[in-house]
Amino acid sequence: MGLQDSELILNPDGSVYHLHLRPEHIADDFIFVGDQDRVNKVTDHFDTIELSIQKREFKTVTGYYKGKRLSVISTGIGSDNIDIVLNELDALVNINLKNRTVKEKHTSLNIVRIGTSGSLQYDIPVDHFLLSTHAIDLNGMLHSYDLKGIRHNEIENAFMKHTRWSTEKPNPIVISNSTKLQKKLASDIMLDGMTITAGGFYGPQGRTLRLAPQDPEFIHKMNSFNYESLRVTNIEMETSAIYGLSKLLGHHACSMNAIIANRSTGQFSKDPETVIEKLILYTLNRLLLND
Repeated sequence: MGLQDSELILNPDGSVYHLHLRPEHIADDFIFVGDQDRVNKVTDHFDTIELSIQKREFKTVTGYYKGKRLSVISTGIGSDNIDIVLNELDALVNINLKNRTVKEKHTSLNIVRIGTSGSLQYDIPVDHFLLSTHAIDLNGMLHSYDLKGIRHNEIENAFMKHTRWSTEKPNPIVISNSTKLQKKLASDIMLDGMTITAGGFYGPQGRTLRLAPQDPEFIHKMNSFNYESLRVTNIEMETSAIYGLSKLLGHHACSMNAIIANRSTGQFSKDPETVIEKLILYTLNRLLLND
C-alpha cells in the first residue's frame, strides 16, 4: 500500500511539496546553505548550470563544478526547516513518487553544510574554519523521531550534569558526523570540535538585549564542558538536525563552519563575506577528492 496523500504531499507536476523538486533535478552530492542568496555565491564557481528552482526560501541549483555534479540548496534558518529539506530530499531518492512506495534499493546522499557560526572558545578566533565532529542538539526537534542507535548517551549525560540542565528544557541529543565525509573535508587548516545547535539566535544562544535568558551562565557552561578531550567549540542553528536526520535516513553529513563571531571575546569578523567565500572554495575543491 502506498503512502497516503496527506503524508507524502506532491505538487500537480509530481514534485515534492515544499522544495518543488523532482528526482531528476538533484545530484547525489549536496551543499546546504542557510541563506538563499548564498546559493549563487557557491554556484558562481560552477562550470555549467542545469537548473535553478525556488519555492519560498528553498532555492536549489544543480550544475557541474570541475566535472562533478552538485546540487546546492538553501534551507533557511533553523532545525524546523532542516526537517522539511532532508525528509523531502530523501523522498526524492528513496521513494517511488508515482506509486508512493519505498524503493527496495537505498540511495545515500552526501550532504555538506557550509554555514556561519560563533566560536565559544577564546583560542578559536574569528575568520577561521571549523568542522563539526559532533553536534549537541538543544532545540528538541529530533525528539519527534526514534533515535535508538544514533545517540551518544554518555556525552549527553555528562553534558547535562556539567551544565545542571533544566528539566523544563528538552534533553540534549549528541550526534556525530559522517567519518567518510570528515576524512575528505579535514585538513591542517581545519579546526574541529563539538557544535551546539540552538533553537534560536537570541535567548537560546544566551544573548541578552532586552530579555534576560533563562540561564545567565550559558556561555560559560558551554565553553567549559569537556568530555574525554572533546570540547564544545561553536554554536549555530542547523547542524544537529542535519546529522540526526541524515543518520536516521542513511545519508552522510558533515558541517563546515565559517567562524565569524567569538562569543567569549565579543568579537565579530570585519570581513565575514571573504571568510565565507574562502570556505566555499575550500569545500568545493575538497569534494573533488576521491572517497
